[in-house]
Amino acid sequence: MSNDAAAAPPPESAQRMTHEAMSDLPIRRYEGPVHLVSTPADFERALDDFRRESVVGFDTETRPAFKVGESYLPSLVQFATAGAVYLIQVQLADYSAAIREILSSETIVKAGVSVADDLRSLKKLFEFDERAVVDLGKVAKRQGLKQSGVRNLAGMFLGVRIAKGAKTTNWAARRLTPQQITYAATDAWVCRELYVRFRQLGFV
Repeated sequence: MSNDAAAAPPPESAQRMTHEAMSDLPIRRYEGPVHLVSTPADFERALDDFRRESVVGFDTETRPAFKVGESYLPSLVQFATAGAVYLIQVQLADYSAAIREILSSETIVKAGVSVADDLRSLKKLFEFDERAVVDLGKVAKRQGLKQSGVRNLAGMFLGVRIAKGAKTTNWAARRLTPQQITYAATDAWVCRELYVRFRQLGFV
């Protein structure tokens, strides 16, 4: 795509999505393979998949805080490849070395929304130097979009509605519910799909 095309702003209809328009979109959930990483062997298999990728979707989930002054560290890290989503319960075992390898890789793009917050929180668990991280919300704002949240972007660019149902559930639970697993996998998958779409449009 030419530089001129890449610099062109999106059409006005794509710059903002109304609540009514969003409600008319079909709900979409990730329906592919989801792997709960629970042993070092699980993560070795996951790393084999990551190392073959040029871009992964990235997100985290944290137990919600409902009291003033209450806060929690991330409970879950999600990575989506072209063929699967991996959910890593980072407070149940030490996966820092493997996660650090992914986040610091210069050859694997990590695409997410509000990634600065995710990375800042993860650094309270372990240190790393992130590379090749793309914040899709910032990309959208540079293109003149007035809405840059992951659900609005999914509606505008993928034509789907992403449910919020499990967002405020207990992500620190040792056993995640099927609803939590689907929600977490969908968020990471959508981020990868959005990056691929943005690349087709010349946004990244």
